[in-house]
Formats: sequence, structure tokens, C-alpha cells
Amino acid sequence: MIDESMQLQGAMTLILRRASGEVETVHKDNIIVNVGFDFIADAIGKSVSRPAVMGFIALGTGSTAAAATQSALVTEIDRNAATYAHTAGTKTFTFTADFLAGDSTGALTEAGVFNAATAGIMLDRVVFPVVNKGADDSLTAVFTFTLS
Repeated sequence: MIDESMQLQGAMTLILRRASGEVETVHKDNIIVNVGFDFIADAIGKSVSRPAVMGFIALGTGSTAAAATQSALVTEIDRNAATYAHTAGTKTFTFTADFLAGDSTGALTEAGVFNAATAGIMLDRVVFPVVNKGADDSLTAVFTFTLS
């Protein structure tokens, strides 16, 4: 019997660099939400009106558990452009965004990948233990997706 199933798994890594030089890393698996799966299907199959590519990472302070039915962060505070990377022949791809000093300060607890600078389609959502980003701190958010 041939196994023809495909899975998409996501994980987020936050790298917080404090002004003092201290580095804090948080890693957490995330879920692909229903509208994210719809986005994937439309990006592959639609010949007209394809959705814009994913290219933004949003951060927020919402603590509601991640659920497949969500289509936005609960309490988004900032969204920055992300860089997409994929090496041909591999089954992983990433989105990476930097949030510099003065950007996205506060008690961060949620994040997601989107296809627009505002609103748009959310691919995934993750809720994580609080990361306190001070005004002088910088943060790099990396979302890694693995196909299997």
C-alpha cells in the first residue's frame, strides 16, 4: 500500500536580544488554521484571483488558546515584513522577521504569519509563555514549516 498522505507542521522560534547583551530563546509548535489551509489550496489550484503570498509576521498579547477556527491574532500589536526562504530539494521553508528596538514592546504571547501588511489571511497561530520585550530590546521571529 502506498501512503500518499501529506502533513504540514509549523514551529516558531523567538530570539530576544536584550540591550544588556543577554539572549532569550523561545520555541513552540504552532497550528495551521482553517483559513491557512484554504490559502494553501487556493495558492496551488486557483488560476484566477490567487491570494497574495505570505510575507508578514504579526505579534500580539492575546492569551486565548490557538484554535483552527481563528483567522486573526486575538490582540495584535505589530506586524512586520518577513523574508521567505526555501532550499530546493528540502521539505522545509521559513519566514523570518525582525522587530527592532522600539518596535513591538510589551508582554508578547501570540504570533502568526499573514499575507498582508494589515488584515489579510492568517496561515497559522501560536500562543507561548510571555516574552517581555523592552523598548531597547530587539527580537527575531522565525517560523519554520516542514512538509512530510
